[in-house]
Amino acid sequence: MKASRAILFLSILACFFGSHCCAQDHRILNTAYAKMLKSLLKHNVPEMSCQQLVESKENYILLDTRELREYSVSHLKNARQVSYDQFRLDLVKDIPKSTPIVCYCSVGYRSEKVAKQLIDAGYQSVWNLYGSSFEWANRNLPLVDSTGQTVQRIHAYNRLWGRYMKNPSIQKVY
Repeated sequence: MKASRAILFLSILACFFGSHCCAQDHRILNTAYAKMLKSLLKHNVPEMSCQQLVESKENYILLDTRELREYSVSHLKNARQVSYDQFRLDLVKDIPKSTPIVCYCSVGYRSEKVAKQLIDAGYQSVWNLYGSSFEWANRNLPLVDSTGQTVQRIHAYNRLWGRYMKNPSIQKVY
């Protein structure tokens, strides 16, 4: 009887830890990338997965918080480039504060900070795209260049961060 209780207890613990501590984040395809994002980001703004955005992209204003040289290589269709380094609220003053906004960058670090600024300024529906443009490209979702043409390349920021861009059909540009 004691042995079966111990086995039951251990089984419950295994299920708990297996589903809570070590569970794969299904928003991100690559486990190493998922772990890095979990520790890098503050998770202090609402997050949206690439799949969630794909399902209702037309309902959001997309803000690309990368620098112009990154945006010019490729970006999500209809995204507006606002640059993290030069971001100011007056760049988005034409967007009503009730408009749903999704911010993204390469991995989500810069976009999380811009999203937080927007929320702090009174914007009511702001999300950070979890995994950002790298996860978008890893999922082989469409990217466009400055002319609106679909492209198979992405600015990988640098070689250290570029290692999280795993889709072999996407050319990394540095």
